[in-house]
Amino acid sequence: MFCGLGGCATPATGIGGTYYAPQYDFGEFYAITNGRTFRVEISGNPFPGMTQEEMERRLLPVMQANKPQSDLTFTYAKPAEEQRPDYRLVLVFDAANDLSAARVCANQIRHKSARTRPFDLFAVYCRNDLDLSQSTAWTPATSPEDPRVGDLFSHLFMVVFNPFKRPEPRPFPFIRPW
Repeated sequence: MFCGLGGCATPATGIGGTYYAPQYDFGEFYAITNGRTFRVEISGNPFPGMTQEEMERRLLPVMQANKPQSDLTFTYAKPAEEQRPDYRLVLVFDAANDLSAARVCANQIRHKSARTRPFDLFAVYCRNDLDLSQSTAWTPATSPEDPRVGDLFSHLFMVVFNPFKRPEPRPFPFIRPW
């Protein structure tokens, strides 16, 4: 595996375009997910020969098997009542080139008019309308059970839910001695 400034890559997986908001804190992610369910929203389908429902059903156990460092259970179920704060992971397949993470969190998702790669993913971790972290990933996988999909999620979750990234410290206010 190669890791550089732009992200990590293996021969079967590419990850890059990573960004963290100053408010991102792995401790917060861990606190809200450990021992709980964590909602995933999916837009698009990387496997055109499969229905959306079948793809999502088959993809969920792959994500669960490669989950981040938390005892969480991924779910697609929407809560009965609106959550505040509303934490979720949004996965956009074949995202439009100019789609921003802020628009993803605001549910203003657009896709490319034509697919450019077989499994082209834009992943955004949201709290309400704030994008806390984001990254892109791709692989030439042919089905949800393709080992390259599990490899992709294993690496992607380490990037999107980075346990080593902490909020940027606030400057201590200067106190004048007089």
